[in-house]
Amino acid sequence: MHREYPNKIAHVLDGDGDARPPRELTPAFYGCYDWHSSVHGHWLLVRLARLHPRAETAAASRAALARSLTAANLQGEAAYMQAPGRTSFERPYGLAWLLQLGAELREWDDPDARRWRQALAPTETLAAERIRDWLPKLTHPIRSGEHSQTAFAFGLILDWARRAGDGDMITLLEKRVADYYAADYDCPLRYEPSGQDFLSPCLAEADLLRRVRSPAAFADWLTGFLPGIPADGSAQWLEPAVVTDPTDGKLVHLDGLNLSRAWMLEGIASGLPADDDRRHALLAAAAVHRASGLAAVTGVTYEGGHWLGTFATYLITGRGVDASTAP
Repeated sequence: MHREYPNKIAHVLDGDGDARPPRELTPAFYGCYDWHSSVHGHWLLVRLARLHPRAETAAASRAALARSLTAANLQGEAAYMQAPGRTSFERPYGLAWLLQLGAELREWDDPDARRWRQALAPTETLAAERIRDWLPKLTHPIRSGEHSQTAFAFGLILDWARRAGDGDMITLLEKRVADYYAADYDCPLRYEPSGQDFLSPCLAEADLLRRVRSPAAFADWLTGFLPGIPADGSAQWLEPAVVTDPTDGKLVHLDGLNLSRAWMLEGIASGLPADDDRRHALLAAAAVHRASGLAAVTGVTYEGGHWLGTFATYLITGRGVDASTAP
């Protein structure tokens, strides 16, 4: 959590003073190679410490969180984000994970968690404001398989908004989801994945729509959107991706794709009526992707080791389904 190097800084420099080490620029989230990985690494520690308070890692997790999530450090984060030229900083992926961290702390009835949540609050508010300011101006969704994708980020943000009771954000997101995605059909899953995806554009969109539609309405929409889902329970309709070089920081993204596909497939299945025949094929494909993805979470290489644990935890603990509230 506090391994400062190697570190990939991506920010606008307004002068020589901005050429500083990561620990000074972003004093809470400077480890884990890049800012967003550090943020969701903190989410990982909070989630596991909350769900498994007697695990042998719990004390070390709390110590790491206490070191990072101080009021002073998080004031530094807010100051960094508000500097000129950083309006689009970590938008939407990193901001979405920061809100997920806030959601996880909100669900933890613990004195330390309450203190950390209070310290995080100004940065959490700023992240939400950045999303609120951006969405009315975003004329089209972003359908990439990497950090810029809107569907995956919207799912994280919507789950946070429901936990935070932010009705304005819920209304805004639901409107933009309808604007961007409601009329979509025949998503070209056959074109996926691109060579360095860690998110599926098609599955992430479906996993988002099931958050805002009733099971019957979602089932109808899914028929037009992914018409190739079989009703025979087969897993062969969607094969896991294969990583040819786990030391390549971009190629190893495909290990994360297998993990995220698994939880998205499970989420899609959870949004369908219980008697929908497609559920069996969705869950069969999820199981194959789960096995492939988890086998890659070894920590042997830093390129995957600094972030795949978060994806594995999100999958294994069922966060995407657990955090979602059906309409």
